[in-house]
Amino acid sequence: MQNVVHFVGAGPGDPELITLKAYNILKTADVVLFADSLVPEEILQYCPEKAETIRTSHLTLEEIVSLIKEKYHQGLKIVRLHSGDLSLYSAIHEQITLLAKEGIPCELVPGVSAYQAAAAKLGVELTIPSLVQTVILTRVSGQSSPIPPEEQLATLASHKATLCLHLAAKHVTHCQQELLQHYPPDTPVAICHRVGWPDEKIIIVPLTAMAQTTKEYGLTRHTLYIISPALQPYHNLNGHRSHLYHPLYRHQFRNS
Repeated sequence: MQNVVHFVGAGPGDPELITLKAYNILKTADVVLFADSLVPEEILQYCPEKAETIRTSHLTLEEIVSLIKEKYHQGLKIVRLHSGDLSLYSAIHEQITLLAKEGIPCELVPGVSAYQAAAAKLGVELTIPSLVQTVILTRVSGQSSPIPPEEQLATLASHKATLCLHLAAKHVTHCQQELLQHYPPDTPVAICHRVGWPDEKIIIVPLTAMAQTTKEYGLTRHTLYIISPALQPYHNLNGHRSHLYHPLYRHQFRNS
């Protein structure tokens, strides 16, 4: 079989929140390049003792790709380990593009995203029938990743959907102002810091307290905000029931 470079989502921080496929790939790896500022070293316990592990937080894109190219042509099994899920803010596009130009094939293994892990810790479903049925995943504009004009936060907030806001702690005051243009002031906000790590913090506050609480706890990095009416206490969600399991709802698996 042709050798491929595996890009693997390591999840948000909990070493147990990786897929079985990711585990099986890691345990046969020869070389693992991991984003050490975001991926806990505990995940490397799944690798063979002889595996070479390379930290990449200090490397440029070109240096990372050069290392992968070198190891690939040595016939080694390479894993590029990213935090969270590869489909969100993982910067894999440019890596895979450069590797493709070198004729090096890649295979992607999805991971658990921080918003999924946070929802699980909160014990909530982010889509409640008749209340909210859309989840928006976004971030604020930064020097490395500018936001298109049509995706500005206030525009997305106008949908009043469940909104998962990444990489925004340093701009939280401005974000709160943008969100309050459309969400009611008492909309629950889950402030989720380092989800899945030993020092995890998850705090639910009204939207009006989002910025103040962030500053009180000194949160500047690794913070996700979930803004959603679905975070209301269960006793406030009466009447919002899925038809799927309703006794009067008929479908092909339950006709009587």
